[in-house]
Amino acid sequence: MTSPLRSDGRLPDQLRPIRFEAGIAPHATGSVLVSFGTTRVICAATIEPNVPTWMKQQGVKGGWLTAEYSMLPYSTHERKARDISKGRIDGRTVEIQRLIGRSLRAIIDLQKLGQNTLWVDCDVLQADGGTRTASITGAYLAARLAIQKLIDAKRLSENPLSDSVAAVSVGIFEGRELLDLPYAEDKDAEVDFNVVMTGQGRFVEVQGSGEEATFSGDQLQSLLTLAKKGLKEIAALQTGFLTQQLLKS
Repeated sequence: MTSPLRSDGRLPDQLRPIRFEAGIAPHATGSVLVSFGTTRVICAATIEPNVPTWMKQQGVKGGWLTAEYSMLPYSTHERKARDISKGRIDGRTVEIQRLIGRSLRAIIDLQKLGQNTLWVDCDVLQADGGTRTASITGAYLAARLAIQKLIDAKRLSENPLSDSVAAVSVGIFEGRELLDLPYAEDKDAEVDFNVVMTGQGRFVEVQGSGEEATFSGDQLQSLLTLAKKGLKEIAALQTGFLTQQLLKS
């Protein structure tokens, strides 16, 4: 009889242990070290009192939010060369940092941000699957902490964030539908999804594909239901963390 447990001892619908640590990058306006199991990402938000040149030239009002993502050379089992050594940013990096930016812009009112640019930097310290989902989850927390500093300093009159946002992976591995895949499952998954959702349960983005496989409509719905379960739990963890941090400020 096949064990219901996965190789790391989790149930199919169970998240890896998730932890948040604030203040990991003291020079950023807000920062968080986020851990999904052994995947660890530093998410730092820096707010600059300026906007991109294109906004000024086009007369676009409000502020801007942009994200950058990188995997540090020692984050993987074999050293990963820095993009600068190759003379270009690789396609995966571009895709992920655009996803992080889109995810956060979905929940922010850029008019309320004022003439400021919110930079979000996500740097992977240790990669064991789900680096993009961990980055989005931690990036929201870093941004929220950074914005609170501006509110406390009277540089913003109100919070421009309308909701929280988080992300998680789901997939089919060895015929089973699983939540929050580590690398060992993700690399050989038959179907792989990344789901981004707000705290109020609205989808921001769903990225999914069969890896040399197909999936049915019923499996699609089942995977989305599994992701929603995990994201509800992550949103609760985010709320608890922020409540604790904002009480300190």
